[in-house]
Amino acid sequence: MTVTTYRQLTVWQQGMELVESAYRLTHLFPAEERFGLISQLQRAAVSIPANIAEGWGRTHRGDYLRHLSIARGSLMEVETHLLLAMRQNFVAKEDVKPCWDQAKQVGKMLTAMIASMQQSEPSD
Repeated sequence: MTVTTYRQLTVWQQGMELVESAYRLTHLFPAEERFGLISQLQRAAVSIPANIAEGWGRTHRGDYLRHLSIARGSLMEVETHLLLAMRQNFVAKEDVKPCWDQAKQVGKMLTAMIASMQQSEPSD
């Protein structure tokens, strides 16, 4: 099957599921974190599939790789926010686990996709 849209990419689909998981998790945070960690976590999560999609729409491989790299950076930000939320006792480890596992899966896919694209780059 030929991929004709970013919506067919498994990494984008899993990224969207991570966003949904992050939003579900932030409903457990204290209300006073609405403009703090909740907002930061949600925005970082949304940035992952958004950058995958934006990169897909670029015409140059380098631009695509740059956006995949940004998505990977946002993923690290999500992981950091999840760890901070547990350290602050906003949520229990078992509540974070589904989101954490999803983040790890997306991370593996992004890393593999970036590596594959870098290996297939034409040399100068």
